[in-house]
This record gives sequence, structure tokens and C-alpha cells, in this order.
Amino acid sequence: MADFYQHGTIATLHRLGNPDYKSLEEEMVSLARTSPLALVLPCHARDLKSTALAAIVAELRDARFVSHVTVGLDGGDASDFDSARQIFSALPQRVSILWNDGPRIKALLADLARAGLDPGPMGKGRNMRLCVGQVLAGTDTTAVAIHDCDILHYRRELLVRLCFPVLHPDMAFHVSKGFSARFSTQLNGRVMRLLITPLLRAMEGLEGFSQTLAPLQYFRYPISGEVCLHRCVAESVRFPSDWGVETGMMADVFRVARMERICQVDIAESYDHKHQSLSEGDPDAGLNKMACDVALCLLRAASPGIESPASNPFQGLVEKFLQVGKGMLRFYSADARINTLKFDGELEARTIELFAASLERAISIHEADPGKPAGAPSWQQIESKLPGFGIALAQAASDDAAR
Repeated sequence: MADFYQHGTIATLHRLGNPDYKSLEEEMVSLARTSPLALVLPCHARDLKSTALAAIVAELRDARFVSHVTVGLDGGDASDFDSARQIFSALPQRVSILWNDGPRIKALLADLARAGLDPGPMGKGRNMRLCVGQVLAGTDTTAVAIHDCDILHYRRELLVRLCFPVLHPDMAFHVSKGFSARFSTQLNGRVMRLLITPLLRAMEGLEGFSQTLAPLQYFRYPISGEVCLHRCVAESVRFPSDWGVETGMMADVFRVARMERICQVDIAESYDHKHQSLSEGDPDAGLNKMACDVALCLLRAASPGIESPASNPFQGLVEKFLQVGKGMLRFYSADARINTLKFDGELEARTIELFAASLERAISIHEADPGKPAGAPSWQQIESKLPGFGIALAQAASDDAAR
């Protein structure tokens, strides 16, 4: 996105022209000697055979600025765990693999539940949270970077640009959020364009919105999977357990980090990854479920700790969402047209209708338990109630590696 517009709230670091990332990378290698960087890769067993993951591992072999890689493996049996160990053994960095379906980590999750620290269901959010805990307890890293395992055409430049603002002492950011143009032959980024943006705008009139969700509008792509957190933020931020993890985490960073310590970075000229299906007939799959999880996270963030509101604050929200969302379709159509991209107006309108139904489900779930927080306990809270839990998690990963 070749512009340099700053809206004056959080810093936006643009990608202007074709910057020499190799010189930034060499600087990162020097910075990492005194400010070590860990990388978290939330991975599902189905990703292990993908060409995307193979390309990511090949690029990371030369990422000399990364000292530690923690992989969270979800949905995997013992054979998948062995495959993961073989795949990531190609990396020269110190590697830890959390076998989240293995007996050791399952036992630790049960400990969390017994202590009243709900670990949440299996999902990307829980996976990320466990990995971050292992990094905090098992390494001396200054910062933790996170990105997905399904990024197509991956280059190390993405990771360099994402982490440089946190590691460089003159910048000294505590949160760096990645964004990039999401397009191929058409406009992508459906959850951002057709759910989050119109939903946040529809929620602007809610009481307390300016204190809770308004800052989220500063991010160009809060749902992206790429983020770098300073250790002090990683210890305190709350990670929802489901598909709402990125959105909920970014809504929460303003609680634990000062505005001037937060930036967003254009990390790639263009970006693509595997795309979820709409799953129009199945509310428990694909974008249908993702939209419900994300909407629920936003609803909970908008009304923190209100166990029995005097009135329904979300009355009329679905109708307002539909009005705003459909009103924006003309903008997206024009943007696609001037860039000679395909645009299916009928499919876009149908997607908004699907997301409206997902929002209705999210409102019903929230109303049934309005006091439930938006995110799971932070690592600071976990260690306060279960001292040494992070060390036990790191030990479980080490014991599994030795099996």
C-alpha cells in the first residue's frame, strides 16, 4: 500500500516502493543478540503435508534473527507429532513442539480447568496461548512473533518487517500488527470487509464503545494472524480460544499497552493463504463459524463484566449491520472495477446475509451468559493462581520430544 497517511492514533508503518529488507535483516541479526526473538507457529495436523508449510520452513532456515521456534500442534496423533518433529528438525533454531492432544498437555489443561482457569476448547486461540506460555517460561526472549502456517508465497521479509519495530530500541514499540493488501484475481479478506468493518461501524452508538472497541478501528486488518508482542504485553494480554483470537487479542492490547507503543506494519506487497469455505449450510464450519466466533468476541469486549444488563444493548444491531454492510458493497465494487478485478455482487450480498445470521447466533450466545469475558486468563493470571504452570508446560514439551 504505497502511501504514508498517518491518522494520528497508532503508528502506521508503510511499505513504500521495494525496500531493501536484507539490510533490515542484518540489523535484526545484530539486535537479536541482546534482544532474542521467539516465533510461535500455531499449526494443525492437516497443515503438515502442505506446500505452504514446507516453503515456510525453508525460508525460516535462514532466519538468523530468530532464536527459538515454538510449534503448537493441534488435531494430531502420535504419528502426526513424529511427522512434525521431522519437518521442523530442518530448522537450525531451538525448536519446541507442543503436542496439544498428547497425554502430558491434556493433563495440564485439566489442571487449568480444575483451578477455574478455563482453557477453552481446542482451537487456534488456545493453541497460541499455550505456545506463548511455553515461550515465556522456557526462554529469555524479549519478543514473541506469531504467524500462521498456511501463508502462500512466504518470504522472510514478512517476519523482518513485523518484528523490526519491536526489537529496534529507537522504535521501542511493544505491539506490531501486520497488515497487507488481500487480493488475487478478486478482493479477498471477506471477514474483515464484510463482517468486522460494518459491525464495528454499526456498534459505534453503543454505550462504552469508545472505551472498548473504538481503538480496534485504527487497525487496517485486526484479524490478520501476524503480530509481534514485547514480552511485557505477551504476559498480560488475553487470548480468546476460538476464531476470534486475533480480533479479541487486538481489542485487549489497548488495556495493557500505551497507544504510542502500538503500531501496524505493511508486511508484504500482497498476501494470500488458504481460504475457508462459506459453509452456508453448516454453522459449525468455515466462515459461518468464524463469523460467529469473531462477532461473539466483539460483543463480549463491548460489555465487559456486565452480568445482567438493564436493557438489551444489542437490540437492532443485526439490522444496522446489514444496512452498513450492504451500503459498503458499492465501494468494494468500484475498488475492484478500477483495479480490473472480478467482483460478484450477488455472492458478496449473500455473504453479508450469512454473517448477519452468524451475528444473530452470537447475540443469543452472549445473552445466555452476558458476564463471560472476551478472552481467557492471561499468563500473568495463570501464574498467579498456578505458580510454575508455564515451566510445567515447557517441561511437557521437552518430555514429549524425548519420547
